[in-house]
Amino acid sequence: MQKEDIRIRRVIVHILDSTVGLPVLSDSEIEFGSDFADFLREHIYRIVSGDESKDCEFYKEQSEIYHMLTEYEDDRFVEMSKSAAELLYGIMNSNIEIPPADLVVVRFKAGEDEFLAFLKMNFKTSYTHRTMAGEEGNYNEIIRYKATLPAQTQRLTEAAVIDLQTFAVRLIEKKYEVNGEKTDYFSYLFMKCSSRLSPKSKLAVVTKAVENIQKENCGEYEQYEEHMRAKSIIQEELAENGGFIVEELADKIFADKPEMRDRFQEKMEQYNMVKEEVLPKNDTTVRKYQTQHLFTDTGIELKIPMEQYKDSGKVEFITEPDGSISVLLKHIGHIQAKF
Repeated sequence: MQKEDIRIRRVIVHILDSTVGLPVLSDSEIEFGSDFADFLREHIYRIVSGDESKDCEFYKEQSEIYHMLTEYEDDRFVEMSKSAAELLYGIMNSNIEIPPADLVVVRFKAGEDEFLAFLKMNFKTSYTHRTMAGEEGNYNEIIRYKATLPAQTQRLTEAAVIDLQTFAVRLIEKKYEVNGEKTDYFSYLFMKCSSRLSPKSKLAVVTKAVENIQKENCGEYEQYEEHMRAKSIIQEELAENGGFIVEELADKIFADKPEMRDRFQEKMEQYNMVKEEVLPKNDTTVRKYQTQHLFTDTGIELKIPMEQYKDSGKVEFITEPDGSISVLLKHIGHIQAKF
């Protein structure tokens, strides 16, 4: 789905402020212009394309939202949205850690496909000015608003987009305390759907597992070498193939270390990720793999672009007779100092 393919059809807004005691539900849709449509389109696209989002599947028997959507018709858009808002408000009202918000329900098309989006826009505090009349004339003051909405460029923390043909769910969420435990309430209590790890989370799980295995099994010097080599392999897979299959990546990173490979596979089995495909979409997710970032015990910090690191004609790591490490930077044509 491309951003320009998203065509907004219907929008309604419900105010879910748990500090008030009752939801303020709208009885009619809102009229929207191109600016507000762009605002919604940006947030929807961030959900469907973001590496923080995850794919979910409804628990069909238990999910009230699923049953609402299976019976959905356009002339019931307002009533369906109000029922969903009341359901969400009940969860919020019972768990004070969940922040108050506006729930924006959007029906839209992308190509020939129909979608519905639940966008929970948590209130944030901001400041603005106002002019007041005083005894000596007008005066301006700064006031604080507690119920402004996220900006177009900000990522929502709780939202879902549902394909109305397949009922596939693309969801983003944040854990909040429910009954004393941090819980993914948006998927677990509101949508009632099962979820897999997001691409960003999968990549983080793999790299953290590689790092931990290397710490457990390698000495200090070997650990730094293995870490750089593993990061280089991951970067190469992301650059050339757009991602990797976890099992195949393990074969490359631990090619000559079968015991470490087996230990890594055990960790991946805990996440049911041995044969998982990791395919991040966003440049921001993979950006840190494009640079080798090194810190020395002498206080020097080095950032080496991965292409330079792989070129022995540009960078060389030398092990000295005393066991220390020297880094040789070669063929530098120009150096610029910056403050």
